[in-house]
Amino acid sequence: SGGADGVVILWDVIAETGLFRLLGHRGPVTGITFLRPSSTNVSGVDGLVTSGSDGLVKVWDLNGQCCVQTLTGHRGSVGCLDCTILRPPGGGVEDGEKAKWRLVTGCADGQVRVWSVEDLKLESDSKNTQTETNDSKEAAADDNQPNDDDEVFRYIGSLQPPASLNMTSSNNEGIASIHFHPSGRYVGVCRANDRVIEIYAARSEVEVQKKRRRRLRRRREKQNLAVASASEKSATKKRGLLDDPESEDEQDNTGDAKDGSLLELPPDAIKAMDEFEFRGTIRVAQKIRGFAFAPSQERGGGIRVVIALATNALEVHSLPKPLKQALGVPVTAERVSTLDMYGHPTGIRSVALSSEDTMACTVSKSVVKIWNVDNRSCLRSLIAAPSGSKSSNASYYCLCSAFLPGNTHVVLGTREGHLIIIDVASGDIIYTEENAHDGAIWSLDISHPSPGQNSTSLVTGSADKLVKYWSLEKQEDSQHPMVEHARTLQMSDDVMCVRFSHSTDPEKRLLFVASLDSTIKVFFNDSLKFFLSLYGHKLPVLAFDSSDDDTILASGGADKAIKIWGLDFGDTHRTMYGHEDSITDLRFVKRTHNFFTCSKDQTVRFWDGDRFQQILLLRGHASEVNCLAVSSNGAFVLSGGMDRQVRVWERTKDIVFPDEEKERELEEMFDKVDGSRREENTADALMAAQKDGEEGLDADDEDNEKPQSEAAVKQSVLSVSSGDRIMEAIEMADKESKEIASFRKLQEEKGGDNPRALNPFLFGMDPPGYVLWILRSVKSVDLEQSLLVLPLNHVERLMHYLIVNLQRHKGVELCAKISVFLIKAHQGQIVANRTMMTPLRELQSLVRKRTTEIRDTVGFNLAAMRMVTRIANEKKNERLDYEEKSMKDIWGELGKIS
Repeated sequence: SGGADGVVILWDVIAETGLFRLLGHRGPVTGITFLRPSSTNVSGVDGLVTSGSDGLVKVWDLNGQCCVQTLTGHRGSVGCLDCTILRPPGGGVEDGEKAKWRLVTGCADGQVRVWSVEDLKLESDSKNTQTETNDSKEAAADDNQPNDDDEVFRYIGSLQPPASLNMTSSNNEGIASIHFHPSGRYVGVCRANDRVIEIYAARSEVEVQKKRRRRLRRRREKQNLAVASASEKSATKKRGLLDDPESEDEQDNTGDAKDGSLLELPPDAIKAMDEFEFRGTIRVAQKIRGFAFAPSQERGGGIRVVIALATNALEVHSLPKPLKQALGVPVTAERVSTLDMYGHPTGIRSVALSSEDTMACTVSKSVVKIWNVDNRSCLRSLIAAPSGSKSSNASYYCLCSAFLPGNTHVVLGTREGHLIIIDVASGDIIYTEENAHDGAIWSLDISHPSPGQNSTSLVTGSADKLVKYWSLEKQEDSQHPMVEHARTLQMSDDVMCVRFSHSTDPEKRLLFVASLDSTIKVFFNDSLKFFLSLYGHKLPVLAFDSSDDDTILASGGADKAIKIWGLDFGDTHRTMYGHEDSITDLRFVKRTHNFFTCSKDQTVRFWDGDRFQQILLLRGHASEVNCLAVSSNGAFVLSGGMDRQVRVWERTKDIVFPDEEKERELEEMFDKVDGSRREENTADALMAAQKDGEEGLDADDEDNEKPQSEAAVKQSVLSVSSGDRIMEAIEMADKESKEIASFRKLQEEKGGDNPRALNPFLFGMDPPGYVLWILRSVKSVDLEQSLLVLPLNHVERLMHYLIVNLQRHKGVELCAKISVFLIKAHQGQIVANRTMMTPLRELQSLVRKRTTEIRDTVGFNLAAMRMVTRIANEKKNERLDYEEKSMKDIWGELGKIS
């Protein structure tokens, strides 16, 4: 992985930890690909290629942890790259034939450069780098020519679409993504802010040589023609400055140098356009965010490409194989299918839950989706547009939503001031109240009928400074609902949010209105008489909600503050802070005083309204969170944001300690500060190295002595706290072991056989099991740094518990990993301490024995699964007669020898 600090980290996926860091880029890392240039070494990865915004492409030797080559010549930041082995049709790699590896890089100058990967062994070269550096430099200085013997990559040209397609306007854009087809026969190029993907196909070796000879023949013909025309012009008239333009062949020869490469290719060399031919283009209606090739080809020889669009949709396009009669003519792709059911094209503005918590409605700019909460599937997806128009250009901008009683219809409020009612079953707009407000409808709420009443009212708040009441009625010609205007409440400022209280008594039901003057006004619902004015926020209130018993009201606004109000006298109980940006929504959990809040700081937080403290911090959104919806029983919460995601947060049975959550949040904040300081120090060091190297490569050799790699995981507050937990666990285990030994001695003296009660501080575990449980609770990334915190005496006791666990066949992999790391880290102290020789010998034999047993078990299981797969493939196409022959168990065939 590569970060914005210019550091590349190599991770061990199985061990879930970082191996080392590679230092060298002076800007953010934009692309990474693995490289295996040696055809003889097929086990493991030899090299790594990275690109950065500093305009450099670096080739790393992972065995030596150093940079073996830096590719220059890019005029701007390198945005993407990809590397693969070419497998053209009819030109497969045979035994003994060298593989044709090609690296393709995309730069901000719009050029797609191709590099040939030489068949070199990076491992052997890196080992001799230090000894051969001075000799190579001296030889290069004597000859005044660069030494290319140790270069892994060689520039062979750039990919350019045909001039007949008139794509020069898009060539000025930077390259956004480059991908090779899994077969190695095609490469796709997508430019930034473009709607076209260029597809190039690899030629066979015979076609490459044929193309090269034809290019050289045309070049000679043009040169002869240019010489003849020049002699004729000189004989007829005097030569001028503009009479003899540069020939096309000369432009072709110098084209690569003009494109930004520092190397000029010889005319007889094989160029990139000799190896690749332009196959065709794929055009879409929206901007492209990324694409990928399908792993398999179509039956007719075509390929399929999956494209991610800026509208959060996926499209599958098919590029057919060109006909034999029209070889060399670019083909055009066709769209096969579109996947836009599960994605909102823009940020989500509102989330609403049905009364039974079975369905959810999410609203974005012009799209409304109905979801099944249980299986997370999308039931309906429609465009909120006037009747007879399904175009997104003439659609409504939806801002708020709510389910009507019965959960069969959804009401929406739009920025244009309309009220829309949608039928959930059919997905059609059945009623539209146009110009319900003169401004945007920012909020709406539904007052459910009280006992003994059947009427349901809807209240809306708008930017036109009006709060309107609407009564739900049935349409005359159908059973679908409609709204009729009942009452209007005039406010002094724009209305930001409206909400009913939860009281079932009509005389006690209240209406809360938040306006642009940063106050919350409370009215009686039946008479609209003014009751309270809640002021204290410094900026407008954007969200609020009341508890079920209507005793407190919680509000949040653009001032990042959460205020708890008492509804008896309108006093402020407490003001709480936690969010780093404006609070966009707030919802209480039913029958409690706990509530959820979401903010533009990309977080969702859970609060206790009685103790005035934060309970949980939920991270996961990649952008600001706009809306929340809490289930009736508090089992789950839905959150939607500008990242176009609807996240479901489910309640678990885990016990939450607010003090521990607060401490964890503080530790993450400290680690974030420490990490930013380390990144700044790394950036400063790289900039200093860059300034030192500007004087010249031959001035000093200090750059070669500077380390190009370092440890991947560094010490942090979490790792130190984990080390303290391990030390505490070892001390508690030692204390428990002594108590167990004294208890047994006392039982032997008394002759009793009573069992000893389990220690609750060790959760009922024995000392070795408790230590192993603590070790397993430490994250794999922080494990090594946590073990470095332990002093030597604790290391000795930890080895004792590791031996006991290995004897019991418990945690073999973890114990072996910890044992090897501790011996590597404390080798000097362990060798000097003779008392640890016996435990070390026992630990060595146990680790070797237990790992051998696990390896044999895994090998046996793999062999069994291969056998099962082979038998299943053999019987896949068999025709079974269920009347005459019964199905045989596949496991019964494993013991038979064919």
